[in-house]
This record gives sequence, C-alpha cells and structure tokens, in this order.
Amino acid sequence: MSHKRYFQILSLVFFIEFLILAISPYDRSDWALENVLVLVFAIVMAASYKKFTFSRASYCMIFIFMCLHEIGAHYTYARVPYDSFLISHFDFSLNEMMGWDRNHFDRLVHFLYGLLMAYPFREIYCRIAYGKGFWGYFFPFLFTIAASVTFELFEWAAAEVFGGDLGVAYLGTQGDVWDAQKDMALASLGAFIAMLIVIGIHLWLQKDFAKEWKTSLRIKRKKPMGEDEIARLLDEQDKK
Repeated sequence: MSHKRYFQILSLVFFIEFLILAISPYDRSDWALENVLVLVFAIVMAASYKKFTFSRASYCMIFIFMCLHEIGAHYTYARVPYDSFLISHFDFSLNEMMGWDRNHFDRLVHFLYGLLMAYPFREIYCRIAYGKGFWGYFFPFLFTIAASVTFELFEWAAAEVFGGDLGVAYLGTQGDVWDAQKDMALASLGAFIAMLIVIGIHLWLQKDFAKEWKTSLRIKRKKPMGEDEIARLLDEQDKK
C-alpha cells in the first residue's frame, strides 16, 4: 500500500472516530478546548503530507496517539472509565490491583505520547536537519520533552484564561500538585524507551552504526565561535 493511501485510510478512520466521540461528550467546553490543538495539527498534516510524507510506521504511531487523545477528550481525561470497562468485561480492577486512588488514563497517554511521537519527531529531524549518529537519537528525544513542556505551559495558560470548572477539567490534575511534572517525566520515559528501541534496531541492521556514531561526536570545527565568530563576520563585511 502506498504511503498516500495509508495516510488517507488512517485519516478517514480517525475522522469517523472523531465524529462518534464528538456526540454528547461529558463536557462540551472541555472537549472543544482539548481539540483546538488537534484541529491545528490536522490542518498541518493535511497541508504538508505531499511535501513531507511520513513513513507508514510514523503515520500509525501518530494515529494511535490521536485516537487515544480523542477518548480522553470525550470523557475528560480524569473520567475515562477504563476501570469500569475492565470490571464489567473481565471482572478485574486495575486500580485495585495497583493501589491507585486516581484515574491514570492521562498518565498513560502522556507516556504513550513520548513512546509514539518520538519516532515521527526523529523522522522530521533526520530528514530535514540531516542529523546522524548520536544526535539523530538525542535531539528527537529532547524535542519530544520540549514539546511535552510546551503543552504543559499551554494547559496552564488555558486554565488561567478560562478558569473555573473548565480550567480544572482541562488541567486534569485530580488534586496532584506534581501532576505536570509527572506527566512530563512519563513522556520523557516513553521517548527514551522509543529511542532505545530505534538504537537497538539500527545496531542490528546498520553495518556502519558504530562508525557513524563515532563520526557524529567528532569536533567538526575547531575554532571558537562567540565573539570570534562575530569578529570574523565583521571582517568579511569590511572586505566586501
């Protein structure tokens, strides 16, 4: 199946899920707020897929994450009835087994955000910035963390602007003052695991892996930058 066809099929399935979960969400205002970034992301993906076509693996990872997010948006993350589902269908309580007092669906999605989105970020970095070796794993890891931090700041700003019950529902802290830090830590852990998996695959399949890694850590430019670079640029201007 072509990448274009694969993207179109996943987009259609996601759109169907979106429409179904848009029916009678628990909190319509929170649902709308949760989907602001989804709308922006969907527009960017649709507008750019011809010029930058992701691998089918990346499209699949993005699709899974977006589908999980829509479930959280429908119920609000703090009320996703995963434990009720397990009890009614399997006579098993995950919360009871783990000793949890809160709904942990949001924590799962933050972890899966790192695990699923780190590779698409790596694909963007390696194909545009042409990152290789160590940096081809390290910077996508850092970018995933930075995106997680940015989202937490967006959540905080939105909660400040809207306030009240909507702000509380959107933050979904469930009384945990360290909620944002834990969410970022889980996203970081997911991204770290994802990059370890990619490294393991490349170690297995890429014959020049060690050489490329070593080359990427060599100093390519021995002269200092900073004020020395400014002086060099000024000198070049004077010569022109």
